[in-house]
Amino acid sequence: MQFTSEQRLDDAVLEREFTLGEIPGILWTPGSASTSAPAPLILLSPPPLGLRKMYPRLLARARHSAADGFATATIELPGSGDRPRLPAAEQALADLRRAMEAGEPVSDEIIDALILPLVDKAVPEWQAALDALLPLSEIGGPVGYSGGVISIGTRLAVVEPRISAAVLFAGSFVPRAMFEEARQVAIPLHVLLQWDDEGNDRQAALDLFDAFGSKEKTLHANMGGHTGVPQFAGDAAAQFFTRHLK
Repeated sequence: MQFTSEQRLDDAVLEREFTLGEIPGILWTPGSASTSAPAPLILLSPPPLGLRKMYPRLLARARHSAADGFATATIELPGSGDRPRLPAAEQALADLRRAMEAGEPVSDEIIDALILPLVDKAVPEWQAALDALLPLSEIGGPVGYSGGVISIGTRLAVVEPRISAAVLFAGSFVPRAMFEEARQVAIPLHVLLQWDDEGNDRQAALDLFDAFGSKEKTLHANMGGHTGVPQFAGDAAAQFFTRHLK
């Protein structure tokens, strides 16, 4: 990991951009992190729209987490931002949009081609990010994961023992293969679902939640579209992390 920039924000949060090989990322640490015990870490996984486009929303979440005593980190997903495109995934996205515009069902083949390669590439990168972040003196365990591509969070919850709890946003299509992986998830989960999400298969999201093997799992479903998550739902997710990571 190589830090490339550093700035102290007006609320004393330290923001540092870094690269992990060819992968860009951002780390936010509370203003008190250097003078107190190491802060628990939350991994903020953005949707595949690019860190620059998502920066205002990520920063708001990072500041909220810092006020609660958490460090947060994010990395650019494969195929997003300035990273090389994934041609097969872009073709699958075009096929998805064509099917939805035509009012046709989205096939399992399209969903698999769109999501599974992203999961296969992103999960090892998140594990590499953990390898680089946890040795920093200002960061300690435990680790939480908060992300919008629910299949990435599902896979990470299965294969990464350093993650103790996860907040997942049911706002993306789910390959059928992920349901079997969901049965292996054992960590506490807090799942957000927008009931009228125009880009999400609501029944698949409910079926995935049912499949999760966690003894503690909570589903917060709210009326509204993809970007309409109410503030109180975000506050409940923050309380979830405070309960399980501190």
